[in-house]
Amino acid sequence: MISKNAIFNIKSNAEFNALALDVFKFQFENNMVYRSFCDLLYKHPSDIKTVSEIPFLPIQFFKSREVLSSRLPIKKTFTSSGTTGDTTSKHLITDLKLYEESYLSGFKHFYGNIEDYVILALLPSYLEREGSSLIYMVDDLIKQSKHPESGFYLNNLNDLANTLQTLEAKKQKTLLIGVSFALLDLVEQFQLRLKHTTIMETGGMKGRRKELIRQELHQILESGFGVNHIHSEYGMTELLSQAYSKGNGVFECPPWMKILTRDTEDALMLQLPNKTGGINVIDLANLNSCAFIATQDLGKTFDNGTFEIIGRFDNSDIRGCNLMAL
Repeated sequence: MISKNAIFNIKSNAEFNALALDVFKFQFENNMVYRSFCDLLYKHPSDIKTVSEIPFLPIQFFKSREVLSSRLPIKKTFTSSGTTGDTTSKHLITDLKLYEESYLSGFKHFYGNIEDYVILALLPSYLEREGSSLIYMVDDLIKQSKHPESGFYLNNLNDLANTLQTLEAKKQKTLLIGVSFALLDLVEQFQLRLKHTTIMETGGMKGRRKELIRQELHQILESGFGVNHIHSEYGMTELLSQAYSKGNGVFECPPWMKILTRDTEDALMLQLPNKTGGINVIDLANLNSCAFIATQDLGKTFDNGTFEIIGRFDNSDIRGCNLMAL
């Protein structure tokens, strides 16, 4: 059995690769949906010698199938936000401790001790629905921070601006995590000059505003908050780990997560760094569902393992893999 300890204590690329092959074998044997997908591609663990040969399950399967590698009872179902009429993804969670350890270890890896921060959350579109994995994570970060000022804000932007200014006066280290449209609402109403606060956007206009390119969004937010960099979080319902950017939209993964890109014309062909392609994610914390996911995001990886997100595939752009629906 693969231990959590092994996942969250990876120290080298060689350890990551060895564990990824073990996780692939485990999920091939225990996940019926993933096994069927691998069988259609004639991929068997006995043939897979390197991480680059592991098949990546198209993320759409989370909309139509129960993607599970565990027979334990389901403790929580995380669902994606979708526009009206859309089929939403469902991520069935049998071990919430895996998720908790992943985001707490990830936060510590990138930002240090959670108790050093006041955590403020401006996530109205997520708070207004059930089943958000982001809300689950941020709610726990708020609790783990142990600061009475930490908390969620919905439409009370006045209160949030006052709290930010009070914390700033105390020189208190603060993290404001917010959805893009709500952060824009805040800076349109208040001009802030923050020296002790990290602003982190989680993306998405959620249909509330016109979409902006990242550089434009970050420029407006940097000016409105008086900061030099806007941080970003990259995560999704179907994953249990997050990558973070501390500026310029360049993301870094924790040691148990890795991003690869695939050819946009041939979904089964991986690419070398520095070329735009479809984003494939290895998330070893996703032990009980699927750790190898082909997303609908477009991006580019770099030689040092960092990556950037460029946009999303249009449905008409998804070519080269007719195995999207078993």
